[in-house]
This record gives sequence, structure tokens and C-alpha cells, in this order.
Amino acid sequence: MWYELFKYGIFTPAVRGLVRPWVTGAENIPATGGAILAANHLAAAETILLPASISRRMTFPAKAELFRGDRGPASKVVAWFLTAVGQVPMDRSGGRASAQGLQPVVDALEGGALVGIFPEGTRSPDGRLYKGKTGVARLVVATGAPVLPVGMVGTQAVRGPLGVPVLRRPGIIIGAPLDFSEYRGATDQRTLRYITDRIMAAIQDLTGQQYVDVYGSRVKHGDLQGADLSDRELDHPGEGSVAPPAPVPAE
Repeated sequence: MWYELFKYGIFTPAVRGLVRPWVTGAENIPATGGAILAANHLAAAETILLPASISRRMTFPAKAELFRGDRGPASKVVAWFLTAVGQVPMDRSGGRASAQGLQPVVDALEGGALVGIFPEGTRSPDGRLYKGKTGVARLVVATGAPVLPVGMVGTQAVRGPLGVPVLRRPGIIIGAPLDFSEYRGATDQRTLRYITDRIMAAIQDLTGQQYVDVYGSRVKHGDLQGADLSDRELDHPGEGSVAPPAPVPAE
């Protein structure tokens, strides 16, 4: 109930009336069943633009700590909102905890949900496309769900009249589904990286972004802040990689 109330009562009218995004490829979204929408990430507004612009209900994983509501009144409101609209927690602390923290998202996909995810893990620091994290591939091999690459275009706010930030006709391009079902059950890092790079390459095909083969978080907050990344630029993700063999089914 709350999801429909917020989507159709507030967000969709506001997005369509004020922002007027254009959408292509919406027919690629399956009418039912679990599927993953994997998008590039340029701006925070995309978490509202995408679900407000498609007909199916959409689930976005959010940082697990946002669901605790233990940092004052505002955090309690955020925790209530995320729970009320059916979003799912995901542990992003790293390592084994992150792998185990994907289970709520796996459960949502297996329950037939349409799940949105930003494989880069953070907003692009400069508009380029950065290396995808393998969480999206872990969801794929765990569930066999198809992946629809999504290209977000022109979603960054620009300075408008009186200096007020505005969005000027952002675009959403939804590509044809990618099928990785042959790799279901695989757990090796080579396969996870291959699947992730294939997804990121499909996103790049939609957006035309320059690809940088490092994690965006290192550029924004880590050891590559302010670094010259020209030697990390590749024509496309997974350049030169070879498809790994599919796992052999157990007898």
C-alpha cells in the first residue's frame, strides 16, 4: 500500500510533471518474475527517476545500517520509509559479511521482485563509467535472474535560473536482457568478474561513457583521489578477457 501511495501519489506525478524524463526500451522489462535492472550511477536522483518511470514495482537494496534508525529522529523516518515501501537491506561492509548480506536481495529476486542495482557501488565522480563490483554477479549466479542493462543519461543536476539546480530532460535507456543462466551456481572469482564486466560493457554500449578500470570509491575517497587515470582507461570493461567455462552440474 505505502509503495503505491508514494509512487503514484507523489513521486511519479512530480517526476513526470517537473523533470519529464524520456524512457526507451521499457518493453524489455518482463511483466512478471525476478529480474535485475543494473544501471550506471551518475546522480542520487536516479533512485527515484527509475522506479517512477516504469510500470512495475521496483526494489532497491539499501545500506543495512539505514534500516536500524538508531541515529536520531531523521534516521527513524528513513528506516520507516525504506521498510514501508518494501526495500531490502544489504550489508556493504565488505568481505564475507557482504556476501552473506546479499541474502535478502536473493530472497526478493526468488520471490519475483524487480531489483535495481548500481554495480559501481557509488556515484561516478566525473561522469565516466567505473569498474563494477561483483555483488551483481553473485545475485545472478545465486538466482539465475536475467539482467537488464540500464543507461542513465543526463541525470546530473545543472545550474538553472537563480542558481537553483535543475534536471533537464534526463534519459533512461533499458537494454535487452542478458542471460547468464549457464553460470548458475558458480562461485569462482573469475566467473564473477566476467559476468560483472559483461554487464558493465552492456551499460557502456547504452551510455557511450568512457570506461575506467578502477573502483569509483577509490577515486572519490581512497588512494586515487586526484590521480591521473589515463593509464586505467580501457575501450570497454573486461577488455581481452575470455569467457570462463560453465560449471559442471553435480550428478
